[in-house]
Amino acid sequence: MPDSQPQPPHSSSSSSGSSSSSGSSGSPGSSGRVGDPAALLLCGARLTDGRTVDVRLSGGRIEAVGTAGSLAAGGARDCGMRVDLSGYLLLPAPAEPHTHGDSALSAEDDGPASYEPQDVQRRATEAALLQLGHGATALRAHVRVGDVQGLGALGAVLQARRSLRGLTELTAVAMPRMLTGAAGADGLAMLRDALKMGAGVVGGCPDLDPDPTGYVEAVLEVASEHGCPVDLHTDAADPARLARIVAMAGGLRPGVTLGPCGGLGRLPAETARRTADQLAAAGVTVVCLPQGGCGGTDRRDTAPVRLLRAAGVRVAAGSGALRDMSNPVGRGDPLEAAYLLSSRYGLRPEDSYDAVSSSARSVMGLPEVRVEAGFPAELLALRGDRLAGALSLAYSRIVVHRGRVVARTSAVREYCNSAAAAELGLPRQGRGELS
Repeated sequence: MPDSQPQPPHSSSSSSGSSSSSGSSGSPGSSGRVGDPAALLLCGARLTDGRTVDVRLSGGRIEAVGTAGSLAAGGARDCGMRVDLSGYLLLPAPAEPHTHGDSALSAEDDGPASYEPQDVQRRATEAALLQLGHGATALRAHVRVGDVQGLGALGAVLQARRSLRGLTELTAVAMPRMLTGAAGADGLAMLRDALKMGAGVVGGCPDLDPDPTGYVEAVLEVASEHGCPVDLHTDAADPARLARIVAMAGGLRPGVTLGPCGGLGRLPAETARRTADQLAAAGVTVVCLPQGGCGGTDRRDTAPVRLLRAAGVRVAAGSGALRDMSNPVGRGDPLEAAYLLSSRYGLRPEDSYDAVSSSARSVMGLPEVRVEAGFPAELLALRGDRLAGALSLAYSRIVVHRGRVVARTSAVREYCNSAAAAELGLPRQGRGELS
């Protein structure tokens, strides 16, 4: 389970030009002030309802939200660091419910991917920082246990989690390959050991076991013993098998998640609707992967998100493979997932962003975030003034985790002089002129 601890902000100088940095506490327009080291004032941010506000953070939470300028006046409470968010849209930060920390960034390795613990730890750490730069302040990393990896890859991902304290929350999902028959006995023992080591979720892929129903039964039994969530990989192309999984999973607390379920989109319409109703009745969440499947799933398929939502199924969106052999160009960007949900699958921008933020956090058992006093200070500032535009061109980002700026990506686009642009009064970016 997440074991990150808050850290006080510290001063750092920022570099000019296009850059991305993790763990920095500076950002455009910020300046340190003597006072409460845990205080942070976000000035002039725009909200999705059109308001422009100041937001004061303290103790890892949102302490106050007021009209622009109302919280910046002098006084005992005006202390800590200020960040000028003029021109930025302020949102609850995304969360990443489906990533693969052990295989991430392995596509460019010479030969087969190395699963030596030091290599896995390096890749898992770098992948988490990349996704933090995109805005995800919490990650659920699926890690294979058993086979040749044993528990080594899991141990490496857990070590990466410890090194990322204060930057992002990382939860490991233990994924055994086999859990039934004689070959499954070792997998079952290793699964229990993985939870003792620190894995917070029981996972796996029942489609790969000779007895998928028995696999799910074993997973649910272990999860019930330890009181932890379940997150299973399935293509969901077999409606009868999925119905059995859903019947067994219904009612388990703290909950069951299935993904990526791309096969649902290949089922006849009436069968897919009946399956969606079953998922909704059982309270099972679906995590889709708009950027492409992972592992043995077909990267071209995405779960029918509109059908599932219409049936009342909670749908979250994850990134899946991050530059491994399943998807060598995977970006791991939750905003790209939201963009695809809108552009390809017809969701409203607000619903698309909910899938990578509020719904994703709910899947992961994390508290709700709103830009309101009292809520956790898990925030993402995007250059832009409307959500649709921000999802289209979300280049510049400022990420806040537990009340401090932990990552910043700045993009500057420059054009040469244009008389037409000047006459029309078009917006310009840049620090100089191109010759």
